[in-house]
Amino acid sequence: EVLGNKRKWQTSRRDSISAQLPPPQQRQVEELSHRGTSTWLTSLPLQEHGFTLNKLEFRDAIAIRYDLPVLGLPRTCACGKINSLEHCLSCSRGGYVHLRHNQLRDLTANLLEEAGCKDVTVEPRLLPLSTETFQLRSAITGDDARLDVAARGLWSPMERTLLDFRVFNSLAPSNASLSVTKALDKHEQEKKRCYGERVIQVEKCSFTPVVLSTAGVMGNEADKLYKQIARRLATRTNQSYDDCIRYIRQRISFSLIKTLVVSRRGFRGTRCERVQKDTDLNLLYSKQNLIY
Repeated sequence: EVLGNKRKWQTSRRDSISAQLPPPQQRQVEELSHRGTSTWLTSLPLQEHGFTLNKLEFRDAIAIRYDLPVLGLPRTCACGKINSLEHCLSCSRGGYVHLRHNQLRDLTANLLEEAGCKDVTVEPRLLPLSTETFQLRSAITGDDARLDVAARGLWSPMERTLLDFRVFNSLAPSNASLSVTKALDKHEQEKKRCYGERVIQVEKCSFTPVVLSTAGVMGNEADKLYKQIARRLATRTNQSYDDCIRYIRQRISFSLIKTLVVSRRGFRGTRCERVQKDTDLNLLYSKQNLIY
């Protein structure tokens, strides 16, 4: 009862302070109050699990968390736009948006293997369509379509599950007008409209959209997924469920915060001419020998 009264007082105090803030900061406080967004701040710095940040990364992570100025950054991005936090998390230059997605994808694939799932693959191709049709016009119908991760035995023995990931920028204009919960639901439904019908009807397996905000807030489906992984991991390792879900949240939290730091300070220019896909590298080597 004492703890319950304390939580009620803390919640009312937080709400009263939040009501005095400007709308953008109110939404930021709302997002950071969700479970998992502060895990990296309360974890022991264990190098073997990657739970460490150097002093520059830690300062940048705090600045990103509270939208504070980051010292030593140019005012404009390499693409010519203002180098704000919202822009850095969305700018396609440098490949940091894909890095954020791929890090979470690969981490989840590793967690599935640790939890004892079989046939874990990254970027599995979907079966090509023949005469199948779908009710939703937004369904992906290309023969080269693929999802992010596939695994067997996650929800039930031998059942195949396909996962598709999205880490969205909650500060982007398309998301800033929505509450964090509504933004998560919007992206989950978009994933289901694109792939859900095809996966269930053609692949004959289950589909789970894994959606997180850049701050680490999980969508409903992602929350269920990682809890299920924690249950399987607890059974396999004889550890408690609480320890396993904490371990998973710590790994996700540090993976996200590190990619955010890199996207905030990372290089986005062009240092050298890129090699085109159709370039014959063996021919280039032969020309180099002729010159010398």
